[in-house]
Amino acid sequence: MKYALMGAVAALATTAISSAAFAETLKLSHQWADGDVRHQVAQMVADDVAAAGVDLEIQIFPNQTLFKAREQYTPLSRGQLDMTILPLSYAGGQQPAYNLTLMPGLVKNHDHGARLSASPFMEEIEKVMAGDDVITLVHGYLAGGFGSNKDCITNPDDVNGVTIRAAGKSFEQMLAGAGASISSMASSEIYPALQTGVLDATNTSSESFVSYRLYEQLTCYTPAGDFALWFMYQPLMMNKTTFDSLSAEQQTALVEAGKKAEAFYLEQAKLGDQIAADAFSNAGVELAQMTEEDFNAWVALAKTTSYPAFVEEMPDDGQRLLDLALAVE
Repeated sequence: MKYALMGAVAALATTAISSAAFAETLKLSHQWADGDVRHQVAQMVADDVAAAGVDLEIQIFPNQTLFKAREQYTPLSRGQLDMTILPLSYAGGQQPAYNLTLMPGLVKNHDHGARLSASPFMEEIEKVMAGDDVITLVHGYLAGGFGSNKDCITNPDDVNGVTIRAAGKSFEQMLAGAGASISSMASSEIYPALQTGVLDATNTSSESFVSYRLYEQLTCYTPAGDFALWFMYQPLMMNKTTFDSLSAEQQTALVEAGKKAEAFYLEQAKLGDQIAADAFSNAGVELAQMTEEDFNAWVALAKTTSYPAFVEEMPDDGQRLLDLALAVE
């Protein structure tokens, strides 16, 4: 009896070890701090997949601990990285179509961004991603504003002669058209650039303004308010071959977790703009507001700079993609 019991225990232990050994582990890299909403989205997906009990674990590497901010899309597309949550326009150099996901004035508000994510426009973007062996698990747009350690920025005249970071090619083209000097970098590099005088001002998301504590380096902040010019698509993506190699149960767990996280992402994006404005106000930073007249001036400038430049870069398909995005109400 004793030996039978010992044998049963040993068999159970062997089964547990065997099960753990065969559990799939996915690596998810991102550039954000643990408190950032993008990390929270990644963690929500990881937690829900773990709770599904499908022998699938997602190991998260935050703060650029696995790959640098702008170096994640290529390893993702090559299967060297399983998942990432990334501003898609960071990969605009590899796929010019992605520059449309950070185009001035293209997104009117958070709900409009959600409609864009479910539109034929996004279907075309996802076809481009599929060609790179990448799929989307969680869609999401974040709004942003301007921050300056010189004068406040609300309209194009305010950036003349200012050195600014803009995040994406289309914004850089528009700001250069207004007389700004452009310095390109990931959002994780903005703080030291402001601190050392490399930058006078920046565009970035409301969430990054807070999570990178930019209120410590800026004297004026123009938050995303009634008129927000800056919206950036920042999805959670996965290598398609890796996804296809998983069991049906594991795939279902990922898809269901993604749906839940997407709803959370939209809700938190809406809250994030006010949280950022409050954080800057509490830090004693001056707040400026963009008016409808200011917004229209920026869009008019974009239509003579960023929009035609995008179409010129993609002569075969650029106008069609731009029209698809503009058609979403």
